[in-house]
Amino acid sequence: MQTRKKYIFLAFLASWLLLFLFGGDQLRRFALFSVRKAESPRSWPRWTDRSLLRSFAEPEELQRDGDPALLSPRARRAAWLSAHRSSRCRMESCFDLSRCERNGFKVFTYPQERGQPVSETYSKILSSIERSRYHTARPEEACLFILSADTLDRDRLSEHYVRDLEGKIHGSPLWNGGRNHLIFNLYSGTWPGYGGELGFDPGHAILARASSDSRTFRPGFDVSIPLIPREHPQRGGRRGRLAEVPPKRRFLLAFKGKRYLTGIGSGTRNALHHIHNGKDIISLTTCKHGKDWHRHKDTRCDKDNVDYERFDYQELLHNSTFCIVPRGRRLGSFRFLEALQAACIPVLLSDGWELPFAEAIDWGKAAVVGSERLLLQIPSAVRCIRPERVLAFQQQTQFLWDAYFSSVDKIVHTTLEIIRDRLDPARSRSRRLWNALPGGLLVLPEFSTHLGDFPFYYLHHGRALPAPAERRELGPCPARLLSLSHPSSGYSPSKKFTAFIRAVSQAGSLSQPLLRLIQAVSGSQYCAQIVVLWSCEKPPPPRGKWPQSSVPMTIIQGRRKLSDRFFPFGAIQTDAVLSLDEDTSLSTSEVDFAFSVWLSFPERIVGFPTRSHFWDAERGRWGCTSRWTNEVSMVLGAAAFYHRYYHSLFTEHLPAGLRELPACQDVLLNALVAAVTKLPPIKVTQRKRHEEGAARQAGCGDDGAAGTPPGPPPAPAGARRTEGGRRLWQRQDCLNQLANWFGYMPLVSSRLRLDPVLFKDQVSVLRKKYPSLERP
Repeated sequence: MQTRKKYIFLAFLASWLLLFLFGGDQLRRFALFSVRKAESPRSWPRWTDRSLLRSFAEPEELQRDGDPALLSPRARRAAWLSAHRSSRCRMESCFDLSRCERNGFKVFTYPQERGQPVSETYSKILSSIERSRYHTARPEEACLFILSADTLDRDRLSEHYVRDLEGKIHGSPLWNGGRNHLIFNLYSGTWPGYGGELGFDPGHAILARASSDSRTFRPGFDVSIPLIPREHPQRGGRRGRLAEVPPKRRFLLAFKGKRYLTGIGSGTRNALHHIHNGKDIISLTTCKHGKDWHRHKDTRCDKDNVDYERFDYQELLHNSTFCIVPRGRRLGSFRFLEALQAACIPVLLSDGWELPFAEAIDWGKAAVVGSERLLLQIPSAVRCIRPERVLAFQQQTQFLWDAYFSSVDKIVHTTLEIIRDRLDPARSRSRRLWNALPGGLLVLPEFSTHLGDFPFYYLHHGRALPAPAERRELGPCPARLLSLSHPSSGYSPSKKFTAFIRAVSQAGSLSQPLLRLIQAVSGSQYCAQIVVLWSCEKPPPPRGKWPQSSVPMTIIQGRRKLSDRFFPFGAIQTDAVLSLDEDTSLSTSEVDFAFSVWLSFPERIVGFPTRSHFWDAERGRWGCTSRWTNEVSMVLGAAAFYHRYYHSLFTEHLPAGLRELPACQDVLLNALVAAVTKLPPIKVTQRKRHEEGAARQAGCGDDGAAGTPPGPPPAPAGARRTEGGRRLWQRQDCLNQLANWFGYMPLVSSRLRLDPVLFKDQVSVLRKKYPSLERP
């Protein structure tokens, strides 16, 4: 009996223990809430209720119950869709592709109405379109239309807001419901929600807008652009700062800007002070924003305002490795372009922002995309990025800045090229072409879409860092904050060249220098064909009058244009082109050696006769000289190797008015190649008599002593009395016009000359590969 009682007691005790372990917590909560007094209902969350929710911030800096409620994401999207009924537009459904099939990709800008207000930035955009190779003055030829009405600022509270815009747009006979139209916009919506409202119905138009929201952005149809400052240059633009500032900088992470005390965008900026440590992480904010900032002032404002003045913004920008780019009232920020130019890796804190040109640009190689909700993880995330990856990020920021963002011209032309690629996906640029030097704007898909057909991707063997095997070494870095690139491969140019000889003799017969030149060139083991451009008034001699050659020879009747020598003729089949004048004197050894040099530098011009440019401070203009100096910035087309792609780029990229300037074609080609490669041409060794012969037919006069820049050019009236003076004046005028068109002087000077091994060394001639180069 006692044993039975004992087991009953143990079972009862075990049941109470189980009840306490698994149900005690719920019983305690029930008892706790049952004795609480009923409270009046209120909306959750109550951020200032510290008894239920511990806060890592002070109550004053959090949103107060009395603040005006902002629109929810669903309400914002509903408002946007009500204003944009064509939210499901695609190129196939809302764009008339047949207009582009008839006349190609042509862009027409509406004529400017008298008295119509246009902002400075929109005026630059219209000017950039008119300067592009796609512009047409005939609307019947156009594939794409651009409004003349300023649509950049659609904030109703802004002084630049254009009213009654819908009536002006819809009244145009070209509008057609917005089809085949491109609308540029920087600011949309107004206080307090700053939504995407434009104040007019864009219909089926493509929107190229800043601060694009990924929830309302139409992929494959709209284009996201950066926020363009008013002072952004029309062309050219400032150079990047990576070459001026060492990659390893004083501060790891930095931010200096305004923090919004209330309203949209205030949450992220109010929390930035949590990551500030005053050592390698600097995060400074000021409350001085808006006229009524005193009314919303909190306990932290006075200290923040004092600390804010301790650092200069530009100095902090250029001495920081990473720069925080938080959202403002809208998703975009001017700070984004400022960080790119300063080679400060952007750390983006703007959830939902469709990054500029994300359709083409791989931002994972140039920026760290963070989350506003994970702000406190940013310092640890950037600390674990390896130094070689940091340098790769910085280099990519400089490439993207220079290729697509340094001027209004490049931003607008990138927008047009992205739209053009959509029209013919089979002939569009790949993302690799967009994200590698020299960039998508300088790679013509009409020429080719294969990397091996361009001179920029030769000999680029190796891989980007880190390799896939090294990704595990990144430690605890959040995977979604970092993006790693893939290994790259290289190509090699063909081992043959085409000799392209320009004949301009007025006699209509074959001259002796031309016959000797054909004989010397055809004797090269690397020569695949000879193409003669006959640019004379009289027809070329019959085939039987031409010399016998061991390589095929083609005669092309020229169009008698100055730009013909750099026209992309289909007869040129090899990668390498040897450009020659009919009176050029070259030996077979010189040709062979120059071609062997070009094979190592296929993206550059390699040749014999050279010129150099200089800045004339007294006259405030550019000049050139043919004197023998240590500086070389141009190799003339009288005897030069280069890649045939530059014929297509010369014809398609440069405006016709610039291409047809007299005595300008050699200078233009050198400037174009230097703008693409950022490298100077290469001069190879030659016989002195060849240089003297080239100088007499030059174009830059022999003014000034050897080794020094020439003196001021003669007066225009006197210079035109002689052929040499006239050509000198023409070339110098060409230099200044091309500098104005590029927005800067693209030519790069060099002091390099390449000679064969053992050149002029006191050794046996039998040991030298090119002994004839040393003979007089």
